[in-house]
Amino acid sequence: MIPQIDAQLAVVMFEEARTHSSWLDRPVPDELLIKLYERLRWAPTSINSNPGRFVFVRTPESKKRLASHMLPMNVEKTMAAPVSVIVARDTRFHELMPELFPGRPVKAGLDANPGLVEATAIRNATLQGAYLILAARSLGLDCGPMSGFNSTTLDADFFPDGRWKSDFLVNVGYGDMAKVWPRNPRLEFSQACIIC
Repeated sequence: MIPQIDAQLAVVMFEEARTHSSWLDRPVPDELLIKLYERLRWAPTSINSNPGRFVFVRTPESKKRLASHMLPMNVEKTMAAPVSVIVARDTRFHELMPELFPGRPVKAGLDANPGLVEATAIRNATLQGAYLILAARSLGLDCGPMSGFNSTTLDADFFPDGRWKSDFLVNVGYGDMAKVWPRNPRLEFSQACIIC
């Protein structure tokens, strides 16, 4: 059994951590981004599919490219963030299944079922994007996940071969707590859950 994590750590990661739109002028080193991926990659995906792909956009030139695909309301916060992550899915992730799931021959079944490949890629890459947020928080980084971009033009720009498809974006860095909006409410257990 996995022991429960420290209660204070759980509070910080799930209850006190906030979505950020304003950022401190503090860089995020490559070593920390590598550590972030090393942490998130061990979290579970169905049949160990690992279809998530992550583009860490940090240079001014790449940020301008990314900003050109954003809705106007998202440009400023994206440009201010030290790193913006394009969370994407590999539409041909199943080609790596012999390496990722060597115990069973699942590739042939996926090859024969394009609908299952697509559903598995979308579901599990999104899940891996959520793991990215938790991994970032566990490393002392703040996040600002968002939609609000043109996926068609972004994909044509960043993924011209068509293999990867964008899902959502996450700005990552050190958030400015002085500019965080008041916390919005969440649904109560009785509104969102059923025990049966």
